[in-house]
Amino acid sequence: MEQVKDLIILIAQALVDYPEQVSINEVDDGNTVVYELTVAKSDIGKIIGKQGRTADAIRSILNSVAGKARKKFLLEIVDEG
Repeated sequence: MEQVKDLIILIAQALVDYPEQVSINEVDDGNTVVYELTVAKSDIGKIIGKQGRTADAIRSILNSVAGKARKKFLLEIVDEG
C-alpha cells in the first residue's frame, strides 16, 4: 500500500502552496485502509476544492486502485486547527 500512499502525497503536493507540509498517516485494519491526509491550514481548501470536487476526484482514483487491491480505501482530510 506504500504506492497508494505515495500517489496521494504526489497529488496533494501538486495542488498545495506548501508541499513540504503534506503528510499522510495510513491506518490498515484488514479490508479497509484509511489515509489521513494533513496539509497546511491555508491549503485545506485547495485539497477539498469547490463543492468537494477535488477531494472526490482523489477518492475516485483511490476507488480505482482499491478494486485491484481488493480492499476499501478511504481518504480523510484532517484539520489540525
